[in-house]
Amino acid sequence: MINPLNQKEKNQRLIWASTRSVLEVDNYKHKRSGQKSKSRWSLFTRILGVFVVALKTIGLYNKGLANIFDIKINRHRLVFKNLPAAFDGFKILHLTDLHLDIAPGIEEAILEQLKKLDFDLCVFTGDYREASSGPYKQILAPLKRIFDKTHGEFKPIAVLGNHDTYLLTKHEVECGIRFLINETVELNRGDDKIIISGADDPFSYYTDAVLDTFTDKKGFKIALVHTSELADVAAENEYSLYLCGHTHGGQICLPNGRAIISHQSEGYKYIKGFWRVGDMQGYTSVGCGASGIPIRFNCQPEIALFELRNI
Repeated sequence: MINPLNQKEKNQRLIWASTRSVLEVDNYKHKRSGQKSKSRWSLFTRILGVFVVALKTIGLYNKGLANIFDIKINRHRLVFKNLPAAFDGFKILHLTDLHLDIAPGIEEAILEQLKKLDFDLCVFTGDYREASSGPYKQILAPLKRIFDKTHGEFKPIAVLGNHDTYLLTKHEVECGIRFLINETVELNRGDDKIIISGADDPFSYYTDAVLDTFTDKKGFKIALVHTSELADVAAENEYSLYLCGHTHGGQICLPNGRAIISHQSEGYKYIKGFWRVGDMQGYTSVGCGASGIPIRFNCQPEIALFELRNI
């Protein structure tokens, strides 16, 4: 069981929502470096529109479209010396970058894969809609269907991405989800526990409040963030596992799988798959949706399942 918000957390949420609402209207990217840059998403989508025309002309568009529905389940076994005994064998399902309104059928493709999976906890690391602004209620019904199918021993946990609005957090109860907004929760099995912290999106909506996400409490700790941008902070606070998405693995890659565009600057190792910062294990999922245009090439969408072991 995950405890509901206490009064202090509710007050912090109100402050956060006020700040985030201003940042969303501002339409600038606010970065940890202190830089503030104009969002170029509309220009980028126009460029992609030209690319779509070219793909249709040479007959590759339908292939790219079909690829976004071919979601793979990637299973990983991770060993941690500090994992509590009661959580040996604990299974975490990780979904990210769903972009549920990018193309009809994404929701069903995800639900079909979920039928095959057994897990104890499901976590989501952001980007539930396609656009980065504007209407969002069109994704609520499909999102609720997916959340309904991701209840394990514990209620699913989620964080927001740069395509999401703060208004999504108003729907926690009806969707059966717990959003972590620069917050930390503990999951208990008997006398043992694991600690899970979730940060607001640092790609477009960074504020220093996000640094308070990472607790200095001792124990086995997992960080959920939309991007890899806070990996150093989590590692400094002795987190053992960091899960993120955002990059789509490039979405459109060269035949060798190398990303052409990744929308992140932390280094190539963070674009997809496993990486390390100090003693902390990190994983960037390529996501199970698409953004900008509904196609993928040489970058199969995924749902990741992690089995945690202490041996």
